[in-house]
Amino acid sequence: MSTKENRSTGHVEEANTAAAGTRLDPWYNTYADRALGMKQSEVRSLFAVANRPEVVSLAGGMPNIAGLPLDFLADMTARLIRDRGTKILQYGGGQGEEELREMITEVMRPDGIRAHPDDITITTGSQQALDLISEVFINPGEVVLAEAPSYVGALGTFRAYQANVVHVTMDEFGLVPDALEQTIVDLERAGQPIKFLYTIPNFHNPAGVCLSAERRPKIVEICKRHHILIVEDNPYGLLGFAGDPLPALQSINPDGVVYLGSFSKTFAPGYRVGWALAPSAVTQRILLANENALLCPSTFGQLSIAEYLKTYDWYQQVKEYREVYHERGQAMQKALETHLPMCEWNQPEGGFYTWVKLPKGLDAQSMLPRAVTQLVAYVSGTAFYADGQGHDHMRLSFCYPTPESIEEGVRRLSVVIQNELEVVEMFGVKESHSSRPSDLEMPEPDLK
Repeated sequence: MSTKENRSTGHVEEANTAAAGTRLDPWYNTYADRALGMKQSEVRSLFAVANRPEVVSLAGGMPNIAGLPLDFLADMTARLIRDRGTKILQYGGGQGEEELREMITEVMRPDGIRAHPDDITITTGSQQALDLISEVFINPGEVVLAEAPSYVGALGTFRAYQANVVHVTMDEFGLVPDALEQTIVDLERAGQPIKFLYTIPNFHNPAGVCLSAERRPKIVEICKRHHILIVEDNPYGLLGFAGDPLPALQSINPDGVVYLGSFSKTFAPGYRVGWALAPSAVTQRILLANENALLCPSTFGQLSIAEYLKTYDWYQQVKEYREVYHERGQAMQKALETHLPMCEWNQPEGGFYTWVKLPKGLDAQSMLPRAVTQLVAYVSGTAFYADGQGHDHMRLSFCYPTPESIEEGVRRLSVVIQNELEVVEMFGVKESHSSRPSDLEMPEPDLK
């Protein structure tokens, strides 16, 4: 073949590649719009670095599973396989094993919930429940209300289904009822239908606050009056330092709330078992979506957890977790007081997280690479907004590192922040950030 023919063929191939996609991804132009909207999270980007042993990671929300009764679990698992192997290693029903669903009704009783097993759908962690609810309810462009800030995994899922996330103000007592009412009224006047309110009322991720008892019935009443479904995400409810949680929103209005639970924080995330409790009609839709997505949740994981709940004092284990997290939360407070008096932060009464506000002029997102070079990691506040807010905040997790590591991590962080303050003092405050969608959309399993 001549050189001229070679060049001609090359042009044709180049044109075909351009029509199909890009040189790096020839399938680019065939993806669905929702796939093109997915973006890698800031946390995933730094995950490999943050998990190096020399780095103190105050970033991930990984539970401390070192206190689990591993010998008991090993014997339990061996017994399950020996006695019920043909059951636990087989396909199951799309709604999940009734044996576990019955146990979950007991797990939810401290929240004030009285539920029937038929209204529970087992999911692969509560993250999958979020995906199923989004699939069932959200059309592209429709509004989902969420606290400001909100859980990154939820924001990523809502964006994948092309929802318009509208944030609602929260303070140290949780979601603000007046702000919720006003936001709803403004959207109704603009002709924008609202599909549901997504909220984390107990020991919020990332803000660490708890929705007050006084506000809970107000939030429920507002949503009931405007016919807005509430999606109540409650992975941390049993992890309050002072004891049992406040009554769930679901307990106030069972017909208007989808309640999400998970064993990832109160037991072990490796089993990947969560659930959705919903009104009966909604449960049927979630069940169909669940069957279409994965046929059935893991029978092995479900029956392992059911056996654990039946044969071990699981609530005592939760109490031990509370003590561990309380100690680490106190270590975080002390370290912040000692090393970061120039910052502001909340004092969580449970859960995993402290929400820290930086001094004026500092940018948590741009500062993060410099923090990693000082061998400490956190999550920038920009992760937890759909509209570009959060540059002045960072989330610090106290659940996984030891008290000694927490103190050292905050000390290292103080060096970074002090260096940033010196730069600001020398060159002035950086320009403010305009509202823009965050690049943080796809969740990490340890974030919730």
